Amino acid sequence: MSMKFSEDVVPLADLKVNPGRVVKHAAEAHRPVLLTSRGRGVAVMQSVADYEQAAEERAFMRAVVAGLADLDTGREVSLADAKARFGVA
Repeated sequence: MSMKFSEDVVPLADLKVNPGRVVKHAAEAHRPVLLTSRGRGVAVMQSVADYEQAAEERAFMRAVVAGLADLDTGREVSLADAKARFGVA
C-alpha cells in the first residue's frame, strides 16, 4: 500500500473543516491518510475495513513466521500424527 503525498497528507485544520471528505477519501482510496499539525505527522486515519484486513494479514504473516521457526527448530509432526491428534480420518 503506497501513499500519495499529494492526496493522502491532510492538515488537522482541513480535517476540522470537512471531516466527512477525509473519511470518505480514506475509505474509497484504501490508503491511510496522514494527519499533520504544523507540518509534522501526528496521526493516521484508515477505514475500519482496511484496518481489519491489515490486522488479519499481519496475524497470518506472524503465524507463517512462527511455523517456519518451528520447522527450523525441529518442532514438527507428521501428517498422520496430526490427523490422529485431531481425530481426523
